[in-house]
Parts: sequence; C-alpha cells; structure tokens
Amino acid sequence: MQAEWTEGAIQWITTENATLKQRVRQLTTDNRTLDERLKAVRSNLRFQDRRVADLEARIAEPAPKS
Repeated sequence: MQAEWTEGAIQWITTENATLKQRVRQLTTDNRTLDERLKAVRSNLRFQDRRVADLEARIAEPAPKS
C-alpha cells in the first residue's frame, strides 16, 4: 500500500510525535517521583505501625506494684 503524504501532514505527524515523546518522558519522570514517594510513605507507615504496637504492648503490661 502506497500513500502520498503532503508536507503539512508530515510536519504535523513529526510535531505530534515529538510532543508525545516529551509527554512520555514527563509521565515517566512523574511516575518515578510518585513511586519514590509511595515507597517513603510505606516505610513511614511500617515504622508507625511498629511504634503503635510497642505502645499497645506497654499499655497492656501490668503496672509495677509500689
């Protein structure tokens, strides 16, 4: 199949392709940033969970007799 492309169509496709490539790069960067933030939040949550468990265990311990 052979198609004839006008100069305008070629220019539009080239411009659109460059725009889409830039968008892919930006989305990849955004995704990486969000992934790093998600990992940090999960790590913080694990720390908080351990802290809460420790505090719950301390509360559950019998009070020392005076």
